[in-house]
Amino acid sequence: MTVNTLQTGHVGLNVTDLERSIAFYTRVFGFEVTAEGKEEGRRFAFLGRDGRLLVTLWQQSRDVARTDLAGLHHLSFQVESIEEVRTAEQVLRGLDADFAYDGVVPHGEGVASGGIFFSDPDGIRLEIYAPSGAETAPAPTSGAPTCGFF
Repeated sequence: MTVNTLQTGHVGLNVTDLERSIAFYTRVFGFEVTAEGKEEGRRFAFLGRDGRLLVTLWQQSRDVARTDLAGLHHLSFQVESIEEVRTAEQVLRGLDADFAYDGVVPHGEGVASGGIFFSDPDGIRLEIYAPSGAETAPAPTSGAPTCGFF
């Protein structure tokens, strides 16, 4: 059997503090909370936009994300323009987010696409990028994809 139509549905993330994560993801990405579970031991939130579920948060972790274990490398969101990336960067700076690089960087040397690379409050690595507009920024690494080694 061949799967003909395939697209990512939503991404589920384990978090340590549901309220803190809801505040972060709604502020940075403009998500709406479409459902929430508040029962002790079964806390969760469904986040989306325009009627589409995009991210689910599950309060099931005791510690922050670790990059030395197998699992999610990073979660990336594409926006239409580099100006939108810069707007998100300002919101993140106001939240004192942890950035991997200083400002917008291209996905590689001489590449037009690029964005910002940062972590959420639980250390989950995130990216917001645009398909063009980053070609004048210096690449933080040479000969390797920027998004692969942060």
